[in-house]
Parts: sequence; C-alpha cells; structure tokens
Amino acid sequence: MKAMLALAALVFATGGAFAADAKKEPSEAQKAQQEKMKSCNATAKEKALLGNERKQFMSNCLKAAPAKATQQDKMTSCNTEAASKELKGDERKAFMSTCLKG
Repeated sequence: MKAMLALAALVFATGGAFAADAKKEPSEAQKAQQEKMKSCNATAKEKALLGNERKQFMSNCLKAAPAKATQQDKMTSCNTEAASKELKGDERKAFMSTCLKG
C-alpha cells in the first residue's frame, strides 16, 4: 500500500514538472491578433472612447481585414526571421522559399 502511494506521489510530482516545461509559444496568427488588439486599444484610448462607443469601435477594428503584406514586406520579415535563427546556405534558401510562399 505504501509503495502504491509512493508511486502515485512520484507520478503526480513528475507530471507537474512536465506540465510546467510544456509552455507553448503563441503561433504567428496569435501574435498578429495580439498586435491588432494592442493597436485597436491604443486608437480607442487616443479617441477617448468609453462604454458602448468603445465596444463598437473595438469590434469593428478587430474585424477589419489587415492590409495585405506586399512582397517587399514579406521579404523583410522573412529575412529578419532567418537572421534571428542564424540560418545559412541551403537551410536559409529552403526557409526563405517556404516563408515567402506562406
């Protein structure tokens, strides 16, 4: 009985450690949505919107389609990301190809 309790305690303790290590990074879409929320909030604050007026503005702002990124914008973004990952040679070419298509 004591062995079962010890085993259960061990499983519980290690399970908690694994859960803490498994923190996920937000996806690119989630990051974009977070940036959009920050931008909309800043604009609403600048306009001093309150109550229902603010709710309506935020709803419309968040629904608005983002401006389509130009090829130049994509290239800049992909180059920055490739540099931060320190990619070189064929790895960089493959990454850039995928990034520019996506």
